[in-house]
Amino acid sequence: MAENSEITKKRSESLRKALLPVLPIRNAVLYPDLLMPLSVGREASVAAANAALAGEEKTLLIVAQKDGQREDPGPDDLFGVGTRAVIRRMSRSEGTLELLVQGVERVKVVRYDTSAPYLQAEIEALPAPAGEGVEVEALFQSVLELGQRALHIVQPEQPRSLESIVGSERDPAGLAYLTSSMLNLGAEKAQRVLEAASNLEALELAHAFLAHEVQVLELRQKIASHAATEMSKEQREYMLRQQLRAIQEELGESKPEAADLELLRKRIEEADLPEAVRKEAERELDRLARLPAAAPDYQITRGYVELVAELPWRHGTRDALDLTAARAVLDEDHYDLDDVKQRILEHLAVMKLNPGAHAPILCLVGPPGVGKTSLGQSIARALGRKFERMSLGGLHDEAELRGHRRTYIGAMPGRILQAIRRAGVNNPLLMLDEVDKLGRDFRGDPASALLEILDPAQNGSFHDNYLDLPFDLSKVFFIATANTLDSIPAPLLDRMEVLRLSGYSPEEKVAIAQRYIVPRRLAEAGLKTEQATIPDEALKRIVNRYTREAGVRELERAVGTIARKLARRFAEGKAEPVEVSAAQVPEYLGAERYSRERARGVLPPGVATGLAWTEFGGEVLYVEATRLPGRPRLRLTGSLGKVMRESAKAAQSYLWSHADELGLPLEKFRRDGVHIHVPSGAVPKDGPSAGVAMASVLASLYANRPVAKDVAMTGEITLAGLVLPVGGIREKVLAAHRAGLRRVILPRENAKDLKNLPEQVRAEMTFVEVDTVHDVLREALPGVAQQAREPAAAD
Repeated sequence: MAENSEITKKRSESLRKALLPVLPIRNAVLYPDLLMPLSVGREASVAAANAALAGEEKTLLIVAQKDGQREDPGPDDLFGVGTRAVIRRMSRSEGTLELLVQGVERVKVVRYDTSAPYLQAEIEALPAPAGEGVEVEALFQSVLELGQRALHIVQPEQPRSLESIVGSERDPAGLAYLTSSMLNLGAEKAQRVLEAASNLEALELAHAFLAHEVQVLELRQKIASHAATEMSKEQREYMLRQQLRAIQEELGESKPEAADLELLRKRIEEADLPEAVRKEAERELDRLARLPAAAPDYQITRGYVELVAELPWRHGTRDALDLTAARAVLDEDHYDLDDVKQRILEHLAVMKLNPGAHAPILCLVGPPGVGKTSLGQSIARALGRKFERMSLGGLHDEAELRGHRRTYIGAMPGRILQAIRRAGVNNPLLMLDEVDKLGRDFRGDPASALLEILDPAQNGSFHDNYLDLPFDLSKVFFIATANTLDSIPAPLLDRMEVLRLSGYSPEEKVAIAQRYIVPRRLAEAGLKTEQATIPDEALKRIVNRYTREAGVRELERAVGTIARKLARRFAEGKAEPVEVSAAQVPEYLGAERYSRERARGVLPPGVATGLAWTEFGGEVLYVEATRLPGRPRLRLTGSLGKVMRESAKAAQSYLWSHADELGLPLEKFRRDGVHIHVPSGAVPKDGPSAGVAMASVLASLYANRPVAKDVAMTGEITLAGLVLPVGGIREKVLAAHRAGLRRVILPRENAKDLKNLPEQVRAEMTFVEVDTVHDVLREALPGVAQQAREPAAAD
């Protein structure tokens, strides 16, 4: 070892005396004792090669670039360790040198010289990697095996022994260099192998890189083998089809494709198609006859022709125009809903007098559970039409409605045509459920696609992208459903006739339960009506204490729970009929879930009773206020929205500006602040209808007089003291009635909405119609503003 070190030292000293030309190479590393062909084309590199060729030993330094994309590398762009090499062969072509170089030894660059037209370097020879032992021997054998596997994968037809390539000299570093040169490692990884100081380090690096490469090669071989197998399978099927066709021709039998085409032609001939549609279908059939069965377009064209043949172009059902029978069907399935029932009967009357009239396009709007979807089924039954329902909730892709063009893989007609295809008639009742929940994104706007579908002036020639032929949708009875109109685009809303379905009163829910829900749920549980009964008092308790909704879904679930528990009793051997009393309801349904806001027995000054609308129906809403001495400001709490906050400020401003007229102490406005709070602070509240309640509670607070305890109120106020109409009157009045309040103050313009109330509720309630805040205060605060002057009317 000492002798080798001394030789290396002397060689290094001799190398330092002369500068070697530097030839940078990209994406590769030259190892000692290995040959490498190089194509030299860069100007500086050609000059370096010519300088080496001019020398006696034809020696130069081969160094790898750190960045292979750099065209003019400098000293900083090259690795610090390279290989001294000798040019073994050279040939010239146009501006390029073709070299065959052989590595001699590893060297370290001491310094670079840039004074010549090419890069030169002063180098120092590095000792060859050393080290022996069991671990080195084990790694040597493992690298040999991995290399043999790699060679077998790359050249399976001509397997070569890696040992024969390495030679008889079992040099660990030489094996590491050889295997690394076989792999496409890239400059950085290959450089790590070159710079390895010991045999162990060099073999470890070579083993890791070779193991990864073998895994990649085996995976590529597996993928290629699978693809070849699939191709062989297709070729085998093609050969068998050709042989089958030849056998059938010899036997005089018809081809299966020909029989399929004949069947399609027969279906097209038997279908009652418009002339333009028939021509297009026959053209597609002729095209299909020219296509081989294995062609990609064959199945696409065949599916298209089948769709044309199956669509009901002229086939429809006859409407049942017996108005009395239709009314009986509607009443049998649904309680109340007179407005919708009258509209359906009006359409039947028009169809009876004018059979060619367009079908209406209705939009049923109401809270969840009021029977919008089931009402569509009842209307179809009353008209004698086929019923199809499609949910639009969450639909984002316009092509779901209009279909996909046949140029796309997996194209299919839109959901509108698919529904008509399933119905088998061109005049079904098609329900578009949850139209208010349509989505919109980069795939298109389904609401815009509905504009043509729901427009009577356009849907007579609806074009589906897949069908690409005009289809008449004017005979389809479209019914859309929605929970709210806020999210429906105005152009789409303009094409529909809106029918509002309000929530049910407790009395109506009890009637619905007795007529529909209880019999149905008992039957589903396997019980007869003689075995179990749920009286009205029990149903009232369920409605008031176990449900909080405008519809009847929670009520139906509660009745279903009772029915299942009763079914269990009978299944366990109980024979006597059961009547579920109101007191027994908690035994079946557990503790009560809700408590309705009841009318307070005493209202101190600074408390007023308002009414609110929610998606679950109306609610009684108490507004509370207290004075804050010493600082004139308005504080609002209770999760109030922006509009409700503005109503409170408008009420205070109006009362302050008219304090003298209303007999209110002006000094309290100037001296004291006010804190207004609306209970149930966790529930967000907003809307203008609390304006009159805000005005009443502030007037009560400043006058130190209580608001009448039996009065509930609703209405929007203005700074001019006017009371404007609001919505949800039916639900609000029903909420007041449930709470035991029998007098309601409401805007005069809302008097027309009282006709929608149940007759029983109207008979038990007193309604006070008002135009101004003065009117409200006269009714709500006896003794206040009795002599107040009315606000001056505008000129």
